[in-house]
Amino acid sequence: MRCGTELVASLAQPGGNVTGLSAFVPELTGKRLELLRETLPKLSRVATIWNTANPGNTPLLRDTEVAARQLGLELQSVGIRSPADLEGAFATMAKSKVEALNVLSDAFMNNNRMAITGMALKSRLPSIYPSDVYVQAGGMMSYGANLADLWRRAAVYVDKILKGAKPAEVPVEQPTKFEFIINLKAAKQIGLTIPPNVLARADRVIK
Repeated sequence: MRCGTELVASLAQPGGNVTGLSAFVPELTGKRLELLRETLPKLSRVATIWNTANPGNTPLLRDTEVAARQLGLELQSVGIRSPADLEGAFATMAKSKVEALNVLSDAFMNNNRMAITGMALKSRLPSIYPSDVYVQAGGMMSYGANLADLWRRAAVYVDKILKGAKPAEVPVEQPTKFEFIINLKAAKQIGLTIPPNVLARADRVIK
């Protein structure tokens, strides 16, 4: 949840009938690009694949474009709207000779994570994802909010609302716990050696 989607007036004062927890911290997309570049020091071209049917992804893409410019990376936006678009999207990335992949997550992308991670491996494309569900599906790396912690904290919101709190007056919280996960199996499959300094920063390594 973020203000750019117009679901809430602001994080501090939602103002409507919606509140809760947000996993879409704008700074996270830049952090993922940083981790990609640390993993691939010579990285210059990176693709971001995203669901164009979700208006909430548009501000996230802008955040990604800003972060890429700050890091001196050339960013290619690859929009899709259905599972049928995935094969063409990866063909486009191959023609453009992108060197790594960043994924903007939403329900649609999550539902198609097996196909996305599988195509990334088949394309031998180093990739980073927003949550551990992609790594569990075979993805190479993920960095994002600790989803288990978010679910636990959501119970606090339910309790507040049931006790009479108005959603308009309950601030939207952003995550405080984050996870960096590396799947060494996936890295080995595409012939990539993860630098020791990057491995040392991982909260979890899948061997």
